[in-house]
Amino acid sequence: MLKTERHARILEHVSARGGINVNELSRLLNVSGATVRRDLQQLSRLNLLRRTHGGAVVGSLGPELPVQHRTDRCRPEKQAIAKAAVALVPEGAVVGMTGGTTVTEIARLLAARGPVTIVTNAVNIAAEMVLHKDVTLVVVGGYARTASYELVGPIAEKTLADHHTDMTFLGVDGISAAHGCTTHDQLEAATDRAFADSSSRTVVVADHSKIGKVTFAKICPLADIDHLVTDGAAPADQLERIADAGVPVTAVRPD
Repeated sequence: MLKTERHARILEHVSARGGINVNELSRLLNVSGATVRRDLQQLSRLNLLRRTHGGAVVGSLGPELPVQHRTDRCRPEKQAIAKAAVALVPEGAVVGMTGGTTVTEIARLLAARGPVTIVTNAVNIAAEMVLHKDVTLVVVGGYARTASYELVGPIAEKTLADHHTDMTFLGVDGISAAHGCTTHDQLEAATDRAFADSSSRTVVVADHSKIGKVTFAKICPLADIDHLVTDGAAPADQLERIADAGVPVTAVRPD
């Protein structure tokens, strides 16, 4: 297991349970206690958790995993979702893209496919796309969120209100029939909503861990979503409720 993947697993366990001890993590990750202690020390220095005697508890960032610790999580599923999502994009479309690891995979496939205009507030996506000669890149400015690599807030919302996209790919932290699309941060939610409002079509891309989940800040109701692309491991009952609410659902499996 790569160290980045191990760190992500540790943060997930600590976030889900509020705290965990070294022996439990050693068994869960199948690594030595010394390795776990080194990992916890590194994550503590980054303020991602707080070390305790014999373990760790949730740090000041709460339940949101920074994007660099989500890159390898469910990667085959995210790549399959991205492949299905790109098939929905017409040639020559202007495409809006929020932040997120799944949306990043979509951007890479679109850039490889040919000429496309991408409008994004994600600095990591912008940094990759600026190197592609077939990508016309528009970067939305704003306040930088280190957890998601996104530029958010009133500047971003004003820019989006003055532009129009044919399709937006929306990354979310949760989507459910009862609560719609949600994320961890209020400013990010408002900027994501502005992406949806400025687009002719909004497609949510979310791996199975986001389906049926509800987080702090509401982005928009399901009525504002035109399509959901997820993977086949998503809970069938949750997908059925979302489909019954009027959102077409595509569930794919990794190659």
